[in-house]
Amino acid sequence: MPAPPATIPAFAVHTWDLFCSLIDNFGDVGVSWRLAADLASRGQRVRLWADDPTPLNFMAPEGHAGVEVLRWPSGNAAAWPEPGDVVIELFGCTIPEGFIEAMCRRATPPVWLNLEYLSAESFVERSHGLPSPQANGLPKWFFYPGFSAATGGLLREPGLLEARAAFERDTWLAERGLARQPHERVVMLFCYPNPALGHLLQALGDAPTLLLATPGHAQKQVQALAQAGLLPPNLRVEDLPWLRQADFDRALWSADLNLVRGEDSLVRAIWAGAPFLWQVYPMDDEVRERKLAALLRTQCADEAPAGFESALEAAARHYCSLDGHPPERPFVLPPADAWQQAAHTFRARLAAMPDLVTQLQGFVATKRARNGVE
Repeated sequence: MPAPPATIPAFAVHTWDLFCSLIDNFGDVGVSWRLAADLASRGQRVRLWADDPTPLNFMAPEGHAGVEVLRWPSGNAAAWPEPGDVVIELFGCTIPEGFIEAMCRRATPPVWLNLEYLSAESFVERSHGLPSPQANGLPKWFFYPGFSAATGGLLREPGLLEARAAFERDTWLAERGLARQPHERVVMLFCYPNPALGHLLQALGDAPTLLLATPGHAQKQVQALAQAGLLPPNLRVEDLPWLRQADFDRALWSADLNLVRGEDSLVRAIWAGAPFLWQVYPMDDEVRERKLAALLRTQCADEAPAGFESALEAAARHYCSLDGHPPERPFVLPPADAWQQAAHTFRARLAAMPDLVTQLQGFVATKRARNGVE
């Protein structure tokens, strides 16, 4: 049954300055663009400042009428336009001093937010909405996306779930020369370097499988496994091109299993409503273990068949190599029916929460009201 029509809460129109720094992957600028485009689609004026906006050439080649993409200039306050009503530094990037000086010169200071990385860890609920004192006297606030009502929620554009419900995957795949063969399941692969990948692909050889491999690490690893003769015969591999964000989402919607990494693709896999395994960003194992355990807890917060939670945890830990170097043992996936039902239930629970942009706009409205402005 299609989801009910999305409604967009009404808020005053503001100018938003979003700052993003590209680090070593495309996730930060990808999330920044989704945020900018979502705000603009709700009538807001957005300037997206990026130190390297070039990934947007393939992520969002059509741009958005309400978003102006700008490269950070250097220099003092005179080099910058007047800051907008809201300033957001994404993922703890450092706003240039010249722009902060310009913020200080505004008669009414902008609402200044630090939009942090997504995590299911408990500190998120404790930290969301707290002030971050600054030496220059301007108030700044922490804003944390998350998976509970005590957080800022997740990016979810109005109409996204309705579009997902109306999506015809076989049509979309066929139009791109990726038509499924009879009884073939579809797996989408977007990953960092992963020593467990070969074990998982061997497990997928138990049934005819179409593997959609994304550019970069995924395609390189699959090609290396193929050259070594380590891919099962039931696995058919198709290399995807670089996809704009809308098509990346639809590739996830096409899959029976999504193998994702980082933040942006995790959120989009949740909205896809299919089973997924999440690869944590490479870092200290203790940190990775904590982050994965927190996500698994929120994934498994709803009632599920006996044994499903332990099966999902074992598969997730194996995929993230959190039991040391992946042991030479078969990769065991959770039962497909229980996994699919859990994915639907998880999505429904999160979709019942206000989305991140709605919560951002409400937070900004509250802070501006305290300053005596609309």
